[in-house]
Amino acid sequence: MELFKSSSKFSKKQIILLSIPVFFSNMAIPLVGMVDTGLMGNLSETKYLAATSIATSVMTMIVWSFGFLRMGTVGIVAQAYGRSDYREIVKTILRNIALALIAAFIIIIFFPALKIAISYFFSPSDETEVLIKTYLNVRIFSIPAELIIYVLVGFYLGIQKTKISSFLIIVLSSLNIIFSSLLVLTYDLKVFGVALGTLISSYITLIIFTIFTYNYIIQKFKIIPKFENLVVKSKLLKLLNINLDIFIRTLFLTFAFLWVTYLGSKIGEDYLAVNTILMQFIILSSFFLDAYAFSTEGIIGFTIGRRNQKSFLEVVKNSIQVSFITAIIISIIYLIFFKEMINIITDIEILRFISFQHILWVIIIPPIACFCYQLDGIFIGASQTKEIRNAMIISVLGYIGVSILLTKYLDNHGIWLSLLLFMIFRSLTLQYYFKNILKKF
Repeated sequence: MELFKSSSKFSKKQIILLSIPVFFSNMAIPLVGMVDTGLMGNLSETKYLAATSIATSVMTMIVWSFGFLRMGTVGIVAQAYGRSDYREIVKTILRNIALALIAAFIIIIFFPALKIAISYFFSPSDETEVLIKTYLNVRIFSIPAELIIYVLVGFYLGIQKTKISSFLIIVLSSLNIIFSSLLVLTYDLKVFGVALGTLISSYITLIIFTIFTYNYIIQKFKIIPKFENLVVKSKLLKLLNINLDIFIRTLFLTFAFLWVTYLGSKIGEDYLAVNTILMQFIILSSFFLDAYAFSTEGIIGFTIGRRNQKSFLEVVKNSIQVSFITAIIISIIYLIFFKEMINIITDIEILRFISFQHILWVIIIPPIACFCYQLDGIFIGASQTKEIRNAMIISVLGYIGVSILLTKYLDNHGIWLSLLLFMIFRSLTLQYYFKNILKKF
């Protein structure tokens, strides 16, 4: 934040420096997915990777849909921190933790219906369905910990302690990789081991950082956190209003990626497995590029608060240019090392062969998608949540319609062409709403 106060100009170098801590924490998340994919991809049978693909896609959709617990916490805490209202910060944390626990309880209650829906929606083979249920029966109980971790991350981002929030995510991801690898490679627990690794790492991380946060609040704010007087109607309504647009937007976004898994399952388990592998490359690049979007959010909010349109437009231009150049570098790296990376991820020859046929999509999607990633950050920083909600709904509906048509004629390549078009739809719709941000100046 000192950088914001010291200068009204935001160069490419400054944006990169702001993005570095976020980059390291963001990288830890897709790395877990790549490790899990690699563990399942080297078990010699496609069913393990197919089952993990479906199960993790569903769980990711559920967990990411509650990402508003992080984003909503950031906004409210940051405003209270600016007012030095430390009691409101503590109440916001506790209120959101209670909301996270209620949401987790509801998800667990409806878990049996979720399993039935998965079986109907994806129609997996009997063996694959057993493995899916094995994973879900364990992973479902990590939901309370994962949602509370969202709140803790949002708290530290809100008080501008990005190093702590980044360290939290790195610890969670590192423990996940260690436990999943140990349980699969040493104890041969396969799908069960991957799910158990996530469960154990989530609760260890939660315990460590809950204790740390409790002590941090006492030392920093001189307040002992207590679950008292949290149910204030006006505060709860404000919380729900802030989060609803973000929730709807995230729900549609996660469904879009789940749709890739669904379409692949209809073509065959080999293609489902390949799409899982290829999607790790897309997710890896997106989290890398999202570091610029996350760091830009704060700068955008600052320039709008100062009503400095010149600085705002400078940030928009520089952040998009940096993101695009980085995306080109990522694509070049993929082009050079794609074959070696695929061979590490899976030892199944048919999956390697099909993956090599789809290298084009892995290379061209990052430079195209970087625009919508960065625009997302710009709109969130400007608090234009209705616009990003509407843009996402329009884009997803268009994407689903196009994907059904293209998959019919181009099979699996149709899925990937549709995903590319989805990224373009997102950029175009957000560009259309961009003028609404300028009205703030």
